Amino acid sequence: MPFYEHVFIARQELSPQQVEDLAGQFSQIIADNGGSVTKTEQWGLRNLAYKIRKNRKGHYVLLNVDAPAAALLELERVMRINDDVIRLMTIRVDELEEGPSAMMVAKSSRDDRGPRGDRGDRGDRGGRFRRGAESESSESSNSASSDGKESGDGKESGGDKATSSSDEGVKE
Repeated sequence: MPFYEHVFIARQELSPQQVEDLAGQFSQIIADNGGSVTKTEQWGLRNLAYKIRKNRKGHYVLLNVDAPAAALLELERVMRINDDVIRLMTIRVDELEEGPSAMMVAKSSRDDRGPRGDRGDRGDRGGRFRRGAESESSESSNSASSDGKESGDGKESGGDKATSSSDEGVKE
């Protein structure tokens, strides 16, 4: 019989116990149709990349299945009817993975990091939280630059030289 990895996402309003019961019901459908579920993993409540049927989170469950194609078709039909299942995906694989899946390994490696410990004195942050005061002082220093000369209309004085050089070019 072919091997499949089947992942489904259940609504966020369900409790973990209800999700476990739902996975048990789906495993029973596979068993009734001549297959077997070799492993069931609950990945927990996770954020979705985008809203699906007004849900932002969902309970992810992986089923490793050894069953004929007809059993999988029946499972997918029942899941599409069930309102608690938001999404499902079935992938045919050459062999089933032994041990924890990649999602469970990544989750356990985050747990092994331990506490952050003493962060020590991190020093002065340089006024990170006073952005308004910083921008006002930089604007006033920019306007007073450029040789210290300012005219009332914001232009630099020195435009007279350009007109005098153009007068020299035109002689009668």
